[in-house]
Amino acid sequence: MKKPDYHILVCNSYRVAGDAKGYCNKNGAADLIQYIMEECNDRGLDAALSSTACLNVCSQGPVMVVHPNNFWYGGIDEEKIDEILDALEEGEAVEEYLISD
Repeated sequence: MKKPDYHILVCNSYRVAGDAKGYCNKNGAADLIQYIMEECNDRGLDAALSSTACLNVCSQGPVMVVHPNNFWYGGIDEEKIDEILDALEEGEAVEEYLISD
């Protein structure tokens, strides 16, 4: 199996019981997953996308993590995603949206 260049995680606030209840889900994370997938495909970015359980940074949500870069982004929306993916194509981060050092 060829590993993708990037693994993008999007918090969708799943809890132990499997229900999506938290902040990220209630603020549109599920719709953002589809948007990110389509944008990566349109750009030719080799990325795998995963919806996750709560990433425990609810005050920063919706949250998106890009590996292997370990970029943690908060407050994402479609406009920010476009900027993040533009930067990713250049091998860079969008510093103003990062929520971790």
